[in-house]
Amino acid sequence: MPLYRLLVSLFALVVAVGALRKGGWPMLSARLGLIAPEKDAPHVWWHGASNGELSSARPVLTRIVQQRPDLHVLVTCNSDTGQALVTGWGLPRVTALPAPVDLSRVTARVLRRWRVVAHVALESEIWPHRFLQCRGPVILLGARMRPGTARVWRTLPRLARRVLSCCTLVSAQDAASLDRLRALGLPENAIGPLTDLKALYDPAAAPMPDAALQAALPRAQTWLAASTHEGEEETVLEAHRLARAEQSDLRLILAPRHAARGDAVEAMVRGAGLGVARRSRGEAPGAAAVYLADTMGEMALWYRLAGRVFIGGTLTDRGGHTPYEPAAFGSALIHGPDVANFADPFARLDAADAALRVTDAAELAEALARLAQPESQAQAGARAAEALRTGTDVETLCNLVLETLPAFRET
Repeated sequence: MPLYRLLVSLFALVVAVGALRKGGWPMLSARLGLIAPEKDAPHVWWHGASNGELSSARPVLTRIVQQRPDLHVLVTCNSDTGQALVTGWGLPRVTALPAPVDLSRVTARVLRRWRVVAHVALESEIWPHRFLQCRGPVILLGARMRPGTARVWRTLPRLARRVLSCCTLVSAQDAASLDRLRALGLPENAIGPLTDLKALYDPAAAPMPDAALQAALPRAQTWLAASTHEGEEETVLEAHRLARAEQSDLRLILAPRHAARGDAVEAMVRGAGLGVARRSRGEAPGAAAVYLADTMGEMALWYRLAGRVFIGGTLTDRGGHTPYEPAAFGSALIHGPDVANFADPFARLDAADAALRVTDAAELAEALARLAQPESQAQAGARAAEALRTGTDVETLCNLVLETLPAFRET
């Protein structure tokens, strides 16, 4: 524990300086746990790293809010866009704030001020002080434990065992993660069903694109390169150029993982000799061959508009991004060879012939051509949705969480 306290103190210093520069005192006060709730009531502290985890777990959060009017919820996250996302849902009795640093005194302050009666963490968000100091149940949903992360925890075996022994309910993302959590000290009586939260994603809650976007980007003629990383855009643009030689009306929505790269990506598009319009500047797609979606929190719009989706992070060493969300919108899926982050779902997709695997621009262009017809896109999208269907549904998971949460009556 002393080593962890030293490391998290150094991390907290970096976070505090960044918060002060970025958001001034309001941001810093949130990071230090100085913000108090508007209502003195029992709260469930719900934490997710960013938009993806929070969006995936939204069905569970919504059900808790609906069925437990005696509880309020504090949602914390590591990004401004995540905070805005949760606030935009308009759920009653839910407050979204930047995540406080995991210092002992800061954590104790948050637990005390918000009268925290339970802590729900998503995926890999295991923060020792939060787990150790929470007096109520600790729930870990969609728990993900990668080999590298497990190796780090094994250097702190006593801390790992202490932290995981605090868990009341853990629903691991996959069998491999569960095995690693067991080896680190997760009690058998805390183990729940395997659940990949991203498989619970509900597209019905996503916003609809306006009529102008739908008219400019017809689904059958539009494909999306979702969450691309540096080193992938060149391949995507070359594939688009090759594919347009056969399908001249083909449109590309290019959504880089990091919106701050917008200028650099725009330069690549122009360097490839393609016209471009940028979402961040409020430009309409018009007749541009490429619509650069360099914004945050709008991926669901692009999934709705694209009959074919290339999943970014799969042509580099990033391990790939989620196939669940585009499959939920019925999009035909294309991906590269690096799918380490979602190995099990991609294996199911490949086994069901529900996704096309590519390694370069020529193969990507060929995959786009194979899926050029609306019927082909719809059939591939349906196969993907079926292949990714899981055994644990929202109802089952919600019931387990609700059974674990303590009952409180407001006074």
